[in-house]
Amino acid sequence: MKKNLIISLLVIAAAAFIYATGISLFLDPNNLAPGGVTGISVILNRLIGVDTGTLYFLLNIPIVLVGVWKFGWRFMGKTTYAVVLTSTFTNLLSVYGAATDDPLLAALAGSILIALGIGLIFKAGATTGGTDIIIKILRQKYRYLKTGFLFQCTDMIIVAISGLVFRDLNIALYAMIAVLVSGRALDYVLYGGDEAKLIYIITEKPEDIGKRLLLELEVGITYLHGSGGWTGREKQVILCVVRRTQGPQVQELVKAEDPESFMIITNANEIYGEGYKNLFEESL
Repeated sequence: MKKNLIISLLVIAAAAFIYATGISLFLDPNNLAPGGVTGISVILNRLIGVDTGTLYFLLNIPIVLVGVWKFGWRFMGKTTYAVVLTSTFTNLLSVYGAATDDPLLAALAGSILIALGIGLIFKAGATTGGTDIIIKILRQKYRYLKTGFLFQCTDMIIVAISGLVFRDLNIALYAMIAVLVSGRALDYVLYGGDEAKLIYIITEKPEDIGKRLLLELEVGITYLHGSGGWTGREKQVILCVVRRTQGPQVQELVKAEDPESFMIITNANEIYGEGYKNLFEESL
């Protein structure tokens, strides 16, 4: 238990540094407000001159208190730790200035870094404070909404405000690119690259095709029982989920065995079970 806690704290520290790097070396020096409390901190920094990291810490105080009320000290202890480290690293790294003056490169690099930082902190059982806590509360009620999507909704509002404050449409558009890339990257970090293909195969040769899928492609299959709508004849339908790269192989295999088969292929974005994600892990 103690070992797991130490590992979590180390992961949070590394993630906070990654997050702060994206802000201090890429987004903040290029006037890119990435949304959330961080984006608000960047905007306020230009208006009142207080360090971005310090503003980030101060703005998080009331939000962390709400988090304590909703989730308790055990969860918020790690979050408070993450907030303090992120604030500290943000201020320390800001003295180095921009790693690049190209706003597009800054938007891309910064957004990927903050998404990686947020994702790792989430996986360590904490948040980076701010809208992370608000979004986690929303996710408890609306679990069908993905974290990255919720971040994008809140971030777009802050990006729009940054465009008004900086009076620069180009900067706001670059910030919007950062938000979109960050949302997509965050979903990848949290949910993994396990997008797959869900395939239904209706064929006259279910045993032959099923056997080849099991032995040649090592794909798990399930036989569903169905009946023809016109004929009323009983049929076996093969159901399987495969990695995207295996999709064409399945198509060729089915085509070779039964060119007259009926096959439905659709995307499966989240898969739980052996070979994919653990069904019993907490959904973020």
